[in-house]
Amino acid sequence: MNKLIFTEEFCQPENLYPFTLTRKCQDIRVGILTIREKWEKMTGFVSVDKNEDDYKGLDRAINLDTIGKADTCFMVHGNLLPTVALVKKMKRLKPGEFIIADGSSGIVFCFTHQQIKEKHQVRVTKSVEFEGEVKEIKYPWQIFQLNDWAIREDFALLTRKRRSQAIPKSNKVTNPKNIFLEKGARVEHCILNATTGPIYIGKNAEIMEGSVIRGPFSIGENSVLKLGSKVYGATTLGPYCVGGGEIKNAVMFGYSNKAHDGYLGDSVIGEWCNLGAGTTNSNLKNNAGDVRVWTPGGQLNAGMKCGVLMGDYSRTAINTSINTGTVISVSCNVFGNGLTPKYIPAFSWGSEGVNRYAFEKALIDIEGWKKLKGHAISDNEKSMLKYIFEKL
Repeated sequence: MNKLIFTEEFCQPENLYPFTLTRKCQDIRVGILTIREKWEKMTGFVSVDKNEDDYKGLDRAINLDTIGKADTCFMVHGNLLPTVALVKKMKRLKPGEFIIADGSSGIVFCFTHQQIKEKHQVRVTKSVEFEGEVKEIKYPWQIFQLNDWAIREDFALLTRKRRSQAIPKSNKVTNPKNIFLEKGARVEHCILNATTGPIYIGKNAEIMEGSVIRGPFSIGENSVLKLGSKVYGATTLGPYCVGGGEIKNAVMFGYSNKAHDGYLGDSVIGEWCNLGAGTTNSNLKNNAGDVRVWTPGGQLNAGMKCGVLMGDYSRTAINTSINTGTVISVSCNVFGNGLTPKYIPAFSWGSEGVNRYAFEKALIDIEGWKKLKGHAISDNEKSMLKYIFEKL
């Protein structure tokens, strides 16, 4: 059996803070799908995660020495985005071979039980050069910077040899061949312009009347775009999200809400987040200079445009004004006067990061938000959040 095994060992996941506090690199969404979903869809292989003895190694983690004798495994860097050429090259590998690109020490490894040295180590003997383009997500702002490319790639992957549901005639549509509606999708009395990129409307998603959408754009399963929304590409609303107001070049991973007026641009929002009515972020400095963003290793240049990078389970109060290039960590309740600070630590109560969210109170509030979408907080989530609260 062919199997994908993801590893973060060489990915420096700390550089993808705050999103890798609560997920592996391969579960980051960019484009329509997560990195894991892209690889699974393109290869047809089942995926698991290499056990790396961290607090996130819970459901899917395996030790390499437990793989079956009949399995052929392909170990992939978790932040590596698949392409048709790379997957084709990978499938040609023989056990003991690995792919190198741009002088790398290896990005994809092929092995069987015979190449396992011990529970965490694989013996490989021959490198294979890949000369095509390699795309990796190394820093969080690259999620929205690569989203245009990723939506186009995922759109082609998901719609190949398939027929869209009919686009209702009440809509004003440009370039309809570049628009795809999944089963149960609902869109009436909207403007859909797919000349600048594809528009993908997921299963049972709804785009309410008066919305204006310019591709590339993706809305996931059971998500809603509210009345009169204005959306510029390249924007992704993951599954079970609510969008509204004005959105541009932003990615919402899933289960999060920006339901009201206010601007969200050049930003990434994790899961189970909520932006209060009127929340607006700045994505461009008033001197048009490059934006410096907080990272665990110090401030880095993210380019001319960068809005907010918000970790899972965080929320803003109504009319919150978010500074250019702001990092909001996990489980924060953000409120206060004026612009937010550029960095708000995990479990902050308020925008200054001085007062801490009581852990049990944070869990109760997360549980409340999850109930709104018919979910409950899991034991794994509680364990992970407790580790972040106590150790990070």
